[in-house]
Amino acid sequence: MNPLTLLIVYCLLILLASLAGGWIPLWVRLTHSRMELASSFVAGLMLGVALFHMLPHAVVELGPKGDFDQLMYCLLAGFFVMFFIERFFCFHHHEFPDETGDEQHHHHAHGHDHQLTWSGAAIGLSIHSVIAGIALAASLAAEEEHAGPLVSLPALGTFLVIFLHKPFDSLTLGTLMAKGGWTPKARHLVNALFALAIPLGAVLFHIGLEQGNEGSPLLAWALAFSAGTFLCIAMSDILPELQFHQHDRIKLSCAVLLGVALALAVGLFEGEGAHSHGGEKKPHDHSGHKH
Repeated sequence: MNPLTLLIVYCLLILLASLAGGWIPLWVRLTHSRMELASSFVAGLMLGVALFHMLPHAVVELGPKGDFDQLMYCLLAGFFVMFFIERFFCFHHHEFPDETGDEQHHHHAHGHDHQLTWSGAAIGLSIHSVIAGIALAASLAAEEEHAGPLVSLPALGTFLVIFLHKPFDSLTLGTLMAKGGWTPKARHLVNALFALAIPLGAVLFHIGLEQGNEGSPLLAWALAFSAGTFLCIAMSDILPELQFHQHDRIKLSCAVLLGVALALAVGLFEGEGAHSHGGEKKPHDHSGHKH
């Protein structure tokens, strides 16, 4: 499949997943335990994609003559950008009633004592989504050249992370707006606009790639930066759930490991040889066509 077509398909599916997030409470009885299990699984998947896919691709794209220190600077920059977004906007929480009806259980367990506003959540989630769109486009650009042993689906791991995580973010935003008295129509409109941040990030990445010089390390930097953001989010989900929750520790641990295992498995569909072609990389054609 043409890389641009695949990117459009990915973005459309993510858009649908985001819109579906507002309808989740109507389809599934949400409990604290179910949300923690789902969050831990996605966090494990995110951790695996960052370490097994994004970082290796970034190293390959950098090439043997590239500055590896700069790659690590980008990784750290991505980590801290996401850390400060979460720190100041405090958006990355999935607060839902547990089986006893305690809506604030999640926040108290993590030591949060401040209220989350829908506007702050919308800003933080939108920035996060733009970065996720950049990550998706960068992963697709890095992997499109490599044919897999089965069906070649470049950037499948990155897509799955965003696709599975997006409904939770939309649900968080919708829940906060509902608490603020907003109508369902207004909530769906804001959710739809929020979902468009993913394709916006993809467009911004391609604009930057078009402006880059031949042989520019921009793609490697983007992948490393994206890996840093994924690591930050994964750690913010994994560590609190496993370290501070006394209940369901075995289930949550298994969910994390299952997510990591899925990240390893999707390598079969993403493409073979992307991490080990002797450090030699082909120059990228910024026109969007395969080489």
